[in-house]
Amino acid sequence: MGTPRLLLVHAHPDDESLWTGGLIARHVDAGGEADLVMCTWADGTARHGELTDAVEILGMPRPPIMLGYADDRRPESAPQAPRLCAASFDEQVRALTQHIRTLQPDIVITYDALGIYGHPDHVHAHRLACAAADAAASTKLYHRAGPAWQVRSLYFATIPEWVMDLLSTSVFAGVPRELLPGTPESEIDVVVDVSDLTARKKAAVTAHRSEIERSFAISGFMSLPEQTQERLLGVECYQRRDLVPGGCDLI
Repeated sequence: MGTPRLLLVHAHPDDESLWTGGLIARHVDAGGEADLVMCTWADGTARHGELTDAVEILGMPRPPIMLGYADDRRPESAPQAPRLCAASFDEQVRALTQHIRTLQPDIVITYDALGIYGHPDHVHAHRLACAAADAAASTKLYHRAGPAWQVRSLYFATIPEWVMDLLSTSVFAGVPRELLPGTPESEIDVVVDVSDLTARKKAAVTAHRSEIERSFAISGFMSLPEQTQERLLGVECYQRRDLVPGGCDLI
Protein backbone atom coordinates (compact mmCIF):
# COMPACT_ATOMS: atom_id res chain seq x y z
CA MET A 1 0.00 0.00 0.00
CA GLY A 2 0.97 3.64 -0.30
CA THR A 3 1.33 6.24 2.41
CA PRO A 4 -1.13 5.40 5.22
CA ARG A 5 -3.94 7.74 6.12
CA LEU A 6 -3.83 9.02 9.71
CA LEU A 7 -6.55 10.09 12.12
CA LEU A 8 -5.42 11.71 15.36
CA VAL A 9 -7.72 11.84 18.37
CA HIS A 10 -6.71 14.40 20.99
CA ALA A 11 -8.40 15.76 24.10
CA HIS A 12 -7.24 19.39 24.18
CA PRO A 13 -5.91 22.01 21.77
CA ASP A 14 -2.07 22.05 22.08
CA ASP A 15 -1.83 18.26 22.58
CA GLU A 16 -1.71 17.73 18.82
CA SER A 17 1.38 19.94 18.58
CA LEU A 18 3.18 18.92 21.77
CA TRP A 19 2.86 15.15 21.40
CA THR A 20 2.40 14.54 17.68
CA GLY A 21 3.28 17.78 15.87
CA GLY A 22 6.48 16.49 14.31
CA LEU A 23 4.81 13.36 13.01
CA ILE A 24 1.94 15.38 11.54
CA ALA A 25 4.31 17.76 9.76
CA ARG A 26 6.53 14.98 8.42
CA HIS A 27 3.54 12.95 7.22
CA VAL A 28 1.78 15.74 5.35
CA ASP A 29 5.06 17.02 3.90
CA ALA A 30 5.48 13.56 2.37
CA GLY A 31 2.05 13.85 0.74
CA GLY A 32 0.18 11.81 3.33
CA GLU A 33 -3.39 12.45 4.43
CA ALA A 34 -4.08 13.30 8.08
CA ASP A 35 -7.10 14.50 10.01
CA LEU A 36 -7.55 15.60 13.60
CA VAL A 37 -10.49 15.01 15.93
CA MET A 38 -10.43 17.32 18.97
CA CYS A 39 -12.62 16.13 21.83
CA THR A 40 -12.99 19.37 23.81
CA TRP A 41 -13.52 23.07 23.09
CA ALA A 42 -16.19 24.24 20.69
CA ASP A 43 -16.07 26.03 17.37
CA GLY A 44 -15.65 29.77 17.82
CA THR A 45 -13.90 29.67 21.20
CA ALA A 46 -10.48 31.27 21.65
CA ARG A 47 -8.61 27.98 21.81
CA HIS A 48 -10.38 26.70 18.72
CA GLY A 49 -8.90 29.66 16.87
CA GLU A 50 -5.46 28.92 18.25
CA LEU A 51 -5.83 25.28 17.26
CA THR A 52 -6.72 26.28 13.71
CA ASP A 53 -3.55 28.39 13.55
CA ALA A 54 -1.45 25.51 14.92
CA VAL A 55 -2.67 22.87 12.45
CA GLU A 56 -2.10 25.27 9.58
CA ILE A 57 1.51 25.64 10.71
CA LEU A 58 1.86 21.87 10.81
CA GLY A 59 0.43 21.66 7.29
CA MET A 60 -2.76 19.72 7.94
CA PRO A 61 -4.93 19.88 4.83
CA ARG A 62 -8.26 20.32 6.62
CA PRO A 63 -9.54 22.09 9.77
CA PRO A 64 -9.83 20.04 12.96
CA ILE A 65 -13.07 18.17 13.65
CA MET A 66 -14.43 19.45 16.97
CA LEU A 67 -16.54 17.06 19.05
CA GLY A 68 -17.47 20.06 21.18
CA TYR A 69 -17.34 18.68 24.74
CA ALA A 70 -16.20 20.77 27.68
CA ASP A 71 -12.64 20.60 28.94
CA ASP A 72 -12.35 19.30 32.49
CA ARG A 73 -12.79 22.27 34.89
CA ARG A 74 -13.08 24.72 31.95
CA PRO A 75 -16.82 25.20 31.30
CA GLU A 76 -16.12 28.17 29.01
CA SER A 77 -14.57 25.69 26.59
CA ALA A 78 -18.00 24.55 25.40
CA PRO A 79 -20.88 26.55 26.90
CA GLN A 80 -23.95 24.41 27.63
CA ALA A 81 -22.10 21.23 26.64
CA PRO A 82 -21.30 18.42 29.09
CA ARG A 83 -17.77 17.64 30.20
CA LEU A 84 -16.01 15.07 28.06
CA CYS A 85 -15.77 12.57 30.92
CA ALA A 86 -19.40 13.11 32.00
CA ALA A 87 -21.14 12.75 28.64
CA SER A 88 -22.64 9.57 27.19
CA PHE A 89 -19.76 7.32 26.17
CA ASP A 90 -21.97 5.48 23.69
CA GLU A 91 -22.86 8.74 21.95
CA GLN A 92 -19.18 9.65 21.77
CA VAL A 93 -18.24 6.25 20.34
CA ARG A 94 -21.02 6.54 17.77
CA ALA A 95 -19.82 10.01 16.69
CA LEU A 96 -16.17 8.99 16.40
CA THR A 97 -17.14 5.76 14.63
CA GLN A 98 -18.89 7.82 11.97
CA HIS A 99 -15.78 9.98 11.49
CA ILE A 100 -13.60 6.87 11.19
CA ARG A 101 -15.93 5.31 8.62
CA THR A 102 -16.08 8.54 6.65
CA LEU A 103 -12.34 9.27 6.68
CA GLN A 104 -11.19 5.63 6.46
CA PRO A 105 -7.83 5.98 8.22
CA ASP A 106 -5.32 3.16 8.21
CA ILE A 107 -3.94 4.37 11.55
CA VAL A 108 -5.57 6.04 14.54
CA ILE A 109 -3.25 7.92 16.90
CA THR A 110 -4.11 8.94 20.45
CA TYR A 111 -2.58 8.88 23.96
CA ASP A 112 -1.36 5.81 25.82
CA ALA A 113 -3.56 4.15 28.44
CA LEU A 114 -2.27 6.50 31.15
CA GLY A 115 -3.17 9.51 29.05
CA ILE A 116 0.59 10.21 29.02
CA TYR A 117 0.49 11.72 32.52
CA GLY A 118 -2.89 10.74 33.93
CA HIS A 119 -5.14 13.62 32.83
CA PRO A 120 -8.70 12.23 32.92
CA ASP A 121 -9.59 13.77 29.56
CA HIS A 122 -6.52 12.12 27.99
CA VAL A 123 -7.40 8.74 29.49
CA HIS A 124 -10.97 9.16 28.23
CA ALA A 125 -9.77 10.04 24.72
CA HIS A 126 -7.61 6.90 24.69
CA ARG A 127 -10.58 4.72 25.64
CA LEU A 128 -12.82 6.48 23.14
CA ALA A 129 -10.38 6.03 20.26
CA CYS A 130 -9.90 2.32 21.04
CA ALA A 131 -13.64 1.68 21.35
CA ALA A 132 -14.48 3.56 18.16
CA ALA A 133 -11.78 1.79 16.15
CA ASP A 134 -13.29 -1.54 17.21
CA ALA A 135 -16.84 -0.36 16.58
CA ALA A 136 -16.01 1.05 13.14
CA ALA A 137 -14.95 -2.41 11.96
CA SER A 138 -18.18 -4.08 13.08
CA THR A 139 -21.01 -4.64 10.62
CA LYS A 140 -23.36 -5.04 13.62
CA LEU A 141 -22.89 -1.64 15.24
CA TYR A 142 -24.07 1.87 14.32
CA HIS A 143 -25.54 1.09 10.90
CA ARG A 144 -26.40 4.76 10.31
CA ALA A 145 -22.74 5.73 10.80
CA GLY A 146 -21.80 4.32 7.41
CA PRO A 147 -20.25 1.12 6.08
CA ALA A 148 -17.81 -0.72 8.34
CA TRP A 149 -14.14 0.28 8.14
CA GLN A 150 -11.17 -1.60 9.59
CA VAL A 151 -8.44 0.52 11.15
CA ARG A 152 -5.21 -1.42 10.75
CA SER A 153 -3.20 -0.13 13.71
CA LEU A 154 -3.48 2.10 16.76
CA TYR A 155 -0.52 4.20 17.92
CA PHE A 156 -0.38 5.65 21.42
CA ALA A 157 1.75 8.72 22.14
CA THR A 158 3.76 8.25 25.31
CA ILE A 159 6.45 10.09 27.25
CA PRO A 160 9.72 8.20 27.81
CA GLU A 161 11.43 7.96 31.17
CA TRP A 162 14.46 9.91 30.00
CA VAL A 163 12.29 12.94 29.22
CA MET A 164 10.76 12.91 32.69
CA ASP A 165 14.19 12.39 34.24
CA LEU A 166 15.29 15.60 32.52
CA LEU A 167 12.15 17.56 33.43
CA SER A 168 12.27 16.37 37.02
CA THR A 169 15.34 18.55 37.54
CA SER A 170 13.86 21.60 35.83
CA VAL A 171 10.13 22.14 35.21
CA PHE A 172 9.07 19.67 37.92
CA ALA A 173 11.92 20.26 40.35
CA GLY A 174 10.74 19.45 43.86
CA VAL A 175 8.25 16.79 42.77
CA PRO A 176 9.36 13.29 43.85
CA ARG A 177 10.44 11.37 40.76
CA GLU A 178 8.25 8.38 41.66
CA LEU A 179 5.18 10.62 41.33
CA LEU A 180 6.04 11.59 37.77
CA PRO A 181 5.13 9.48 34.73
CA GLY A 182 7.47 7.95 32.21
CA THR A 183 7.46 4.88 29.95
CA PRO A 184 10.48 2.53 30.00
CA GLU A 185 12.37 2.24 26.73
CA SER A 186 11.46 -1.46 26.59
CA GLU A 187 7.76 -0.55 26.36
CA ILE A 188 8.16 1.95 23.50
CA ASP A 189 7.63 0.48 20.03
CA VAL A 190 8.34 3.44 17.74
CA VAL A 191 10.66 6.43 18.19
CA VAL A 192 10.20 9.13 15.54
CA ASP A 193 13.11 11.51 14.98
CA VAL A 194 11.61 14.91 14.15
CA SER A 195 14.68 16.95 15.07
CA ASP A 196 14.63 18.63 11.64
CA LEU A 197 11.11 19.92 12.37
CA THR A 198 11.57 21.36 15.86
CA ALA A 199 11.24 25.00 14.77
CA ARG A 200 7.93 24.31 13.05
CA LYS A 201 6.69 22.16 15.92
CA LYS A 202 7.59 24.89 18.42
CA ALA A 203 5.78 27.48 16.27
CA ALA A 204 2.66 25.30 16.41
CA VAL A 205 2.93 24.96 20.19
CA THR A 206 3.44 28.72 20.49
CA ALA A 207 0.22 29.31 18.53
CA HIS A 208 -1.61 28.12 21.66
CA ARG A 209 -0.99 31.47 23.34
CA SER A 210 -3.66 31.30 26.03
CA GLU A 211 -2.55 27.86 27.21
CA ILE A 212 1.08 28.95 27.46
CA GLU A 213 -0.05 31.81 29.71
CA ARG A 214 -2.23 29.51 31.83
CA SER A 215 -0.23 26.30 32.07
CA PHE A 216 2.63 26.00 34.55
CA ALA A 217 4.06 23.00 32.70
CA ILE A 218 4.00 24.51 29.20
CA SER A 219 5.25 27.92 30.28
CA GLY A 220 7.99 26.15 32.26
CA PHE A 221 8.97 24.18 29.19
CA MET A 222 9.10 27.35 27.09
CA SER A 223 11.49 28.91 29.59
CA LEU A 224 14.02 26.07 29.28
CA PRO A 225 17.28 26.67 27.37
CA GLU A 226 16.83 26.52 23.60
CA GLN A 227 19.04 23.44 23.27
CA THR A 228 16.97 21.56 25.85
CA GLN A 229 13.72 22.52 24.14
CA GLU A 230 15.03 21.26 20.81
CA ARG A 231 16.10 17.96 22.35
CA LEU A 232 12.66 17.43 23.89
CA LEU A 233 10.73 18.52 20.81
CA GLY A 234 12.90 16.48 18.46
CA VAL A 235 11.65 13.03 19.47
CA GLU A 236 8.14 11.53 19.58
CA CYS A 237 7.49 8.10 21.08
CA TYR A 238 4.65 5.67 20.48
CA GLN A 239 3.31 2.32 21.52
CA ARG A 240 1.72 0.23 18.77
CA ARG A 241 -1.33 -2.04 18.73
CA ASP A 242 -2.16 -3.85 15.50
CA LEU A 243 -5.82 -4.58 14.82
CA VAL A 244 -5.16 -6.79 11.78
CA PRO A 245 -2.28 -9.19 11.08
CA GLY A 246 0.79 -7.18 10.14
CA GLY A 247 -0.85 -3.89 11.03
CA CYS A 248 0.38 -0.69 9.39
CA ASP A 249 3.76 0.98 9.78
CA LEU A 250 3.68 4.57 10.94
CA ILE A 251 6.76 5.67 9.05
